[in-house]
Amino acid sequence: MTGAATMARCVQADRVENKPAKVAAFVSLFNEVPVRDLIANLKTKVETFEIAGRVFPLTLNDADDAPNCYICCPTSAYIDYAIDETRNFAAHPLLRRVLNALIRACAPLVRASGLDHQAQVNNWLYSTNPVPLLDRPTVASLRSALTARFPDRAIVIRSLNDIADPATIAVLKAEGFRMLAARQIYIFADRSAAPAMTRDMKRDRARLRATPFERVGNGDFSEADYARAEQLYDMLYLDKYTPLNPHYTARYIAGMHRRGIISLAGLRRPGGELVAVTGLFENGRTLTQPIVGYDTSLPAADGLYRMMMAVAQDHATSRGLFFNMSAGAAGFKRRRGAVAAIEYNAVYAGHLPLRRRVVIRVMETVLARVGIPLLRRFEL
Repeated sequence: MTGAATMARCVQADRVENKPAKVAAFVSLFNEVPVRDLIANLKTKVETFEIAGRVFPLTLNDADDAPNCYICCPTSAYIDYAIDETRNFAAHPLLRRVLNALIRACAPLVRASGLDHQAQVNNWLYSTNPVPLLDRPTVASLRSALTARFPDRAIVIRSLNDIADPATIAVLKAEGFRMLAARQIYIFADRSAAPAMTRDMKRDRARLRATPFERVGNGDFSEADYARAEQLYDMLYLDKYTPLNPHYTARYIAGMHRRGIISLAGLRRPGGELVAVTGLFENGRTLTQPIVGYDTSLPAADGLYRMMMAVAQDHATSRGLFFNMSAGAAGFKRRRGAVAAIEYNAVYAGHLPLRRRVVIRVMETVLARVGIPLLRRFEL
């Protein structure tokens, strides 16, 4: 590849801002309230990390915190969550058994990496944490500062992908970070110059216009709504999907909303309780959707999930935002204009013992040669 081609591949807009006030509000919440009162299945410490004029939330985890929520625990992500995901192959029992065996065979390797003993930069404690554009001097300073302070911890940055973060990935690699493939995600970019809405997108918006449920805006949430939002999130992410997902509580949703870290929208029965909710995290010119929930006991024909996704897509389009739609529901998201990207965890281990460095390098190779083809083939 020529130098010009390499530069073209690594062009990256600086879409993520990490406003100091928002970082401070987030860190103060997790220092004022016990972590498990906010995210019931998580143990971590949250700090502010400043380097080269940039501000990040930083989480610290010890090896003995495991088992822990996967947002701070790679063994949970690469072993427990991966095994749970094989439920998607219930119709293909032989394939499911093969994948289970493969994951279990790799489990000792993941545990030997020691990655659960980590300092994670830019961890907003979501499944998806958009990463600000990082240049090489900033990465070198970050690496130097954190390895000096944490000589026994791996340095981790999650949620990098090859559409949003090509330049950042390139400089991280140049500074010795290893790229561990994590999952396949879906990107819905600013559509101001993109093709017209797909047929499914048009149907979703027609449904939203005609729904008998009342729209609930960001300023309309009450204390009872926060409690109901927790219930709706649980119905979808914990009961329907997997209890390994973050257990966001009503106190978390209320605290994040009141501090202006997330905005909320939803649908409710006329004059009654919420039946669907979404929480949106807008960081610079990037949008993520860390909270989605709906009453799964209601008929699928009500289209509650579809309407919540339409609300988020419309929010992104009206503001010209780059919308990282995270993982899952692959066909649904593709039919609504999203494109696939591989997401990576960047890991620096150059200061760690040789055995851990070798294991992490082997993990990188296995994930690149086996993991990525599987992610793409089965849209995991």
